[in-house]
Amino acid sequence: MRFNHLRYFLVLARLEHYTEAAEELSITQPTLSNSIATLEKELGIPLFEKKGRNVVLTKYGEIFAGEVKKLLTDFDTIKSELKEIGDGEGLIDLAFLQTLGTHFIPKMVRGFIDSNKDKKYRFRFCTGANTTQDLLKGLREGRYDIAISSKLKKEPNIEFTPVAKQELVLIVPLNHPLARYDSINLKKTIKYPQIIFSHSSGLRSVVDELFEKEGLDYIISHEIENDQVMAGFVSQGFGIAVVPKMPILDHLNVKVIKIENCDTDRFFYLATRSNSYLSPAAKAFKKYALQNAQL
Repeated sequence: MRFNHLRYFLVLARLEHYTEAAEELSITQPTLSNSIATLEKELGIPLFEKKGRNVVLTKYGEIFAGEVKKLLTDFDTIKSELKEIGDGEGLIDLAFLQTLGTHFIPKMVRGFIDSNKDKKYRFRFCTGANTTQDLLKGLREGRYDIAISSKLKKEPNIEFTPVAKQELVLIVPLNHPLARYDSINLKKTIKYPQIIFSHSSGLRSVVDELFEKEGLDYIISHEIENDQVMAGFVSQGFGIAVVPKMPILDHLNVKVIKIENCDTDRFFYLATRSNSYLSPAAKAFKKYALQNAQL
């Protein structure tokens, strides 16, 4: 069954006249007749019946016409989308950590679109379950073209490139003994219970390394995946925490304290699958993001 035969069928169904349909299609009437006869033979049912000098759809032809319209519409949509991809345009599936959604990602995407006004780019955004582990799982499964997240170890098939950084700070409840400090050495924190990132977060290893470099260990009170949720629990006295410096901290009952004498930058990485196809549109965004990294 050929697509051009289906298109011939729909034109004949609309005009109900072989000569007029053949003229509109710029083909001969025998070519049109043979095409319809081939369709009817393949389907095993008559699609048209004579009505005077015209032809009209049979009951089965009407059913077939409805399905063919949907099929050709879907086909034309797919063809158009694939043409966009071939032209270096089209859809980009971008996944990112929720904390990046208030400033970094909107600014980056706006800059990319404004720099390519002659191109048709569309984005489908996803924050998943908002953990690096979930975002990278979606990337491995091909649901996303690009993920912007923390970096996880033991991901040999994913390429990570840093594109942004964020300062890590200590937050404590306002009535906590450490709240009198504006900056602090991590040694002063170890006797207090801490809310720590769960292992599904890329930040768990980052925070662990901060303490390990100082030869320190900490007391875990709770493990939480999301940094904003952690801040909420700290504000209610569930413990202290090392978290990224983020806007929500200005609106919670917490004291934000600078961490002394160690590298407290948390990096965000642009992640793509190694040795896998990346559409021209996604490649263009990746190139732009790397050129405009905020490090």
